[in-house]
Amino acid sequence: MSDSINIALRFALYMDLMLLFGLATFGLYSLRGKERVSGSVLNFESLLFGTAITALALSLFAMLLLAKMMSGVSDFMELHHHIFQMVLMGTDVGLTWMVRIIALVLACIAATLNKRFPTPSLWAVSILSAVALATLAWTGHGAMDEGSRRYMHFTSDIFHLLAAGGWLGALAGFALLLRARMLKGEQEVRILARALTGFESAGALIVVTIGLSGIVNYLFIVGPNLDQVMLSTYGVLLFLKILLFAGMIVLASLNRFHLSPLLERSIKKGHYAIAVNALRRSMTLEFSIATVIVCLVAWLGTLSPEMDMSAAAG
Repeated sequence: MSDSINIALRFALYMDLMLLFGLATFGLYSLRGKERVSGSVLNFESLLFGTAITALALSLFAMLLLAKMMSGVSDFMELHHHIFQMVLMGTDVGLTWMVRIIALVLACIAATLNKRFPTPSLWAVSILSAVALATLAWTGHGAMDEGSRRYMHFTSDIFHLLAAGGWLGALAGFALLLRARMLKGEQEVRILARALTGFESAGALIVVTIGLSGIVNYLFIVGPNLDQVMLSTYGVLLFLKILLFAGMIVLASLNRFHLSPLLERSIKKGHYAIAVNALRRSMTLEFSIATVIVCLVAWLGTLSPEMDMSAAAG
């Protein structure tokens, strides 16, 4: 039961922090000027503030769970002493957790300033949420390394997390733009088309970053080993993750080379309902696949490839 709770909590934290970072950056590269004001196109204030508050609550619960596991204390009310001495001040995870909490509190404040200072607010939330998301690297396999290898692994993990957050946030942003009540007229559809075009360069960079950092992470965790790892639970889940990632690339290519140009042509003709519906279906499927991948990432982070391979070999 504790493993299931841990995986579920990791999944929720990954999803929430990726969405916080991705939605804030989406507002910067997809929208312009007054479009970034909360309520003009997207309700950034409520979206970002609510996501940051949720991340704070999840982080607090994660710390309670970690302290409970480390101390063996069964009563959550007795954990405050163990949290401070054993976890916060005695581990790197505790220190990065404090950094995350501070970053998220500041992100909450920055989100409330969106209507007055839309662009600076989005920049502040983007930077602060990037810091908060990066702290998750200290809860992964990189924490098991030592010396320079440890920080090289952390660096690769952080790039992987940020790129994944950028993609997930973009999918969420497009999903919000594609809602029927958002597309009231041609102006809103043109904003959608421009956002799709604006994501082309960012999307290519994201895919390359995820691919390269994923290979580096694999080499750090498993090494140049393919045969044994594929017999383990870790290997099966990793293979499924890669397969789903390939599916996302196919859908992203479909959006980039077919559906986006179709939308632009449809706008010129004045009939864009078919193109919008096709995009809506594609984005829904892509976001669903991304959610499954994040779930697999949360699960993979709790497994030991070495133990899995030894068990499989035995």
